[in-house]
Amino acid sequence: MVLNYIWIAFFLIAFVFALVQWIFMGDMEIFPALTQATFDNAKLGFEISLWLTGVMSLWLGIMKIGEKGGMVAILAKITSPLFSRLFPEVPKNHPAMGAMLMNISANMLGLDNAATPLGLKAMHSLQELNPVKDTASNAQIMFLVLNTSGLTIIPISIMVYRSQLGAADPSDVFIPILLTTFFSTLSGLIAVSLVQRINLFHKNVLFSLGLLSLVIASIIWFFSSLSQSEIGPISSNIANFILFSIIIAFIVLAVRKKVNVYDSFVEGAKEGFSYAVMIIPYLIAILVAVGVFRASGAMMVLKDGLEAVVAFAGLNTDFVPSIPTALMKPLSGSGARGMMVDAMEVHGADSFVGRLVSVMQGSTETTFYVLAVYFGSVNIRNSRYALTCGLIADAVGIIAAILISYMFFY
Repeated sequence: MVLNYIWIAFFLIAFVFALVQWIFMGDMEIFPALTQATFDNAKLGFEISLWLTGVMSLWLGIMKIGEKGGMVAILAKITSPLFSRLFPEVPKNHPAMGAMLMNISANMLGLDNAATPLGLKAMHSLQELNPVKDTASNAQIMFLVLNTSGLTIIPISIMVYRSQLGAADPSDVFIPILLTTFFSTLSGLIAVSLVQRINLFHKNVLFSLGLLSLVIASIIWFFSSLSQSEIGPISSNIANFILFSIIIAFIVLAVRKKVNVYDSFVEGAKEGFSYAVMIIPYLIAILVAVGVFRASGAMMVLKDGLEAVVAFAGLNTDFVPSIPTALMKPLSGSGARGMMVDAMEVHGADSFVGRLVSVMQGSTETTFYVLAVYFGSVNIRNSRYALTCGLIADAVGIIAAILISYMFFY
């Protein structure tokens, strides 16, 4: 229901802003711009869904090989001590366990193209266990918030953008992004656990979180020992090596079990088309709403207001030009990406703002996009507290990005 009110608010606020500009400022182009934004974003929503069809078909086919070959069951068994506490509604050997792990792993490696279809597969598996089909279950909410909090170990795409925009050292945001996403994920986990009354002090949870913290610390130590020019190529190679190794492991295990690998792939790939078609209306809905809100100028007014408040409080305002990226990040991944690129073009990729927006872009996933696509793919209308907990993780991620960027770059 919260998403419903926010969606309506986007349109109403955009209309009021446009009306003021038309009547009092004589802007005759504002309503054509709003209308064009609806067309452009509707087209964008369809194009994204069309593009996702191929990617989802690929990864759902690979997941089917993993299911029949036993790899998904192995992964589920490894993570069961933690996941059984975080997802008490999901049976230990259910396919959803392996699918969720694969999705989270892909996000950690910065492999967005692989993460989305794996996440959709996990959401469909969780929907099989959902007793109220139009209302998000506790397990679905926990999975979605962990997904949107976006723990990223190797932010490949961010470093690629920085390189394209002329950064002397595209990988200098690596450690700040790693730290920021760790804090946002931890806050999202705590928020959902408090609502669902999950005991995070259980020995299995403490051990898993402690081990993860140790892994994060080890990664920071390893990459801090490398030269800046080495971080980008090494991290990219590691991420893609791990990804392709997983595919090979799936195939090898399936061959050992005498599974027809090709037929299994085709069986899983067929599901990709139906998933993509189901996503289209939900994706278009959120992209059009964000588009008119941005085209009306409301986003810019909000940014200017925040700058005035920060200045009045006597705080440093150097971070304020990054606010459009921060505000857009939960709403639209492509919109936030555009804000990030614009900020780097205006201020420079190696400026404080250029580095800060890079950290913000890598800090969390796009909450509204993930919520619309993942819940939309299984026809969930009542998201309960998923959006609230997701936005808490977003807020912590943005605040952490600002503070950590001041520590590293100011």
